[in-house]
Amino acid sequence: MAPTQVAHDIHPVPVPTRKRFGRREGAMSHTSMGLIVAIVSCAAFGTSGSFAKALLGSGWTPVTAVAARITIAAFVLAVPTALALRGRWHTVAENWKPIVLYGIFGVAGCQLFYFNAVTHVSVGVALLIEYLAPVLLVGWAWARYGRTPRRLTVAGMLAAIVGLLFVLDVFSGLTVDLVGVAWAFGAALCLVVYFIIASDDQSSLPSIALAGGGMVVGALILLAICAVQALPTAVSTQDVAFAGSHVPFWVPVLGLAVIAAALAYATGIYAARVLGSTVASFISLLEVLFAVAFAWMIVGEVPTLVQAVGGLFIVGGVVLVRVDESRHAEAFGPVVAAEHDEEVTRWLDEAQAPVVDDEHAGGATALREAARS
Repeated sequence: MAPTQVAHDIHPVPVPTRKRFGRREGAMSHTSMGLIVAIVSCAAFGTSGSFAKALLGSGWTPVTAVAARITIAAFVLAVPTALALRGRWHTVAENWKPIVLYGIFGVAGCQLFYFNAVTHVSVGVALLIEYLAPVLLVGWAWARYGRTPRRLTVAGMLAAIVGLLFVLDVFSGLTVDLVGVAWAFGAALCLVVYFIIASDDQSSLPSIALAGGGMVVGALILLAICAVQALPTAVSTQDVAFAGSHVPFWVPVLGLAVIAAALAYATGIYAARVLGSTVASFISLLEVLFAVAFAWMIVGEVPTLVQAVGGLFIVGGVVLVRVDESRHAEAFGPVVAAEHDEEVTRWLDEAQAPVVDDEHAGGATALREAARS
């Protein structure tokens, strides 16, 4: 029996939307908002390279720049986090594990693994390996939920990888070191954890609170690393070269903290909860394009024709994955496409109560089996 017929057979029992935020109408506009917020997050993350380059060129070391970025971001998010948790502080205790894991892997881990990677391999190779995270996420969904990658998703992955090869200009000044590859792969795994935790739309913790709590955990880890001198540390209070002029050092520091950290992480979590980990991770590849664009506008690094072609491949790959997810949801119903299969099964058990005849009971049973498959 076709899934659409199954859904018809159990009418008028309502079918929940794939992402449940207490809304039953306007799902399309909600998804559109998620896409817009995801792009804003990519743009915010994309500014980090230009801000960081100004600091690193004036004497800052990577770990001190990152520590300043995350620590200030934690203070920036403190007020909105407190407001979001009014009357809901118990959710922090209930969700302490994802907060800690998010801070360790999604905040501190991604930064440290990447910066250690670029000390052994070229920036292009490090970014290429780190941005294999969307491919790893597809494999994780396959292993965890039995969601075999469909043709459009595979095509989108290949297009995105080719685009990254072009945009990052990997083969120009190629340097490969197994230690560096291991660090970069660690960054990719951290990015996978970031998307898995951020996309948990069943969490009782507000998205802004997850971002704020994760920043606190990440800041404590990074400050501890600086305190014990586990990595080289240095800062400079002299003016820095930025956007064709000299500005106070705190300008790029605030840019890194407010735009490339607080705004980027907060919007990234919201988008991941709306879109799901797979789509959100592929959209995150646009960060590379924004990084190139901001480097062009701020630092004066003009992109090449090859990078422009690579950008088209990345955008094309993102579109293919998004279209594939939409078609799958429309063809098989939001229940089959849902990632939280245990909750879907529990909802179906509860929804079976009003069923009074054999035909409807058979339809509900078939839908339950489809959700489990």
